[in-house]
Amino acid sequence: MNAGGEYARDSRYLTTRITADGRDGFPVEPGRYRLVVSRACPWASRAVVVRRLLGIEQAISMAVAGPTHDDRSWTFDLDPGGRDPVLGVERLQEAYFARDPGYERGITVPAIVDVTTGQVVTNDFPQITIDMSVEWKAHHREGAPALYPPELRPEIDAVNEVVYRDVNNGVYGAGFAGSQKAYADAYQRLFDRLDWLSQRLEQSRYLVGETITEADVRLFTTLVRFDAVYHGHFKCNRQKLSEMPVLWAYARDLFQTPGFGDTVDFDHIKRHYYLVHKDINPTGIVPTGPDLANWLLPHGREALGGLPFGTGTPPGAVSPDEAVPADHTPLTG
Repeated sequence: MNAGGEYARDSRYLTTRITADGRDGFPVEPGRYRLVVSRACPWASRAVVVRRLLGIEQAISMAVAGPTHDDRSWTFDLDPGGRDPVLGVERLQEAYFARDPGYERGITVPAIVDVTTGQVVTNDFPQITIDMSVEWKAHHREGAPALYPPELRPEIDAVNEVVYRDVNNGVYGAGFAGSQKAYADAYQRLFDRLDWLSQRLEQSRYLVGETITEADVRLFTTLVRFDAVYHGHFKCNRQKLSEMPVLWAYARDLFQTPGFGDTVDFDHIKRHYYLVHKDINPTGIVPTGPDLANWLLPHGREALGGLPFGTGTPPGAVSPDEAVPADHTPLTG
């Protein structure tokens, strides 16, 4: 937080990349790397969605940390014995310290760990999903969508920049503001941008082009948390998402698209924010609502045209070992 009470995210990430040519010392190699996520985290959820849409689940395995953590980091309390079965560690912190025993930056998800050494390779979340599209292309499933097509990259990047600043990170600017002015400024930027997005999406099914792209993934993971967390917990309360007709229909359209809603764990989302952020919610009470069945209401966005996967196909069923528990999602509840 700066002197004016404005929230400042620590963006000092490990920027080593896993590439097709291995130029950073880490070549694309199926089975070598493990993606560590929490389904509670919007940044990690991007990687979960992209990995599933592209069909690289067999190429990059996934570890799911529990929804809460302490000052020392995310834990693997969902696994038998409280250890990740592949990495053999109790805390993600161990993989960071394996790379750098003096590591002093954030122990964040998503992180990609080199299974052969147990060391974190990268936690650079914006680059991780781009590299899944570009560097891991040889291992995409047949029919995988082009989430970051070359001809649309300048527009995708431009949209992503303002959405990150004002929406993805903007909700945190409001929620963690240390002064009334900092909160008011973040709140105004957030809803100005949501109004701009509503206008953009009023006549267009997707943010850029006629199919799902990286831009839609990045916006979705914030929108899906809006009513459950950001509206109340972060005081982003001009309107609920469900009271913004265009964005609400757009979010439901994506949620009902294979690869999006089937990765969302509302129980983990709520428990993380309301239990971990004790300075905002000192009682630790986790809200019962909102009604999740609303996510399955018809959205009517097909009338705008566009095809979610272009000439490709949707991903297949989620593997049982990666399925969201039935009571954590409206899709099977």
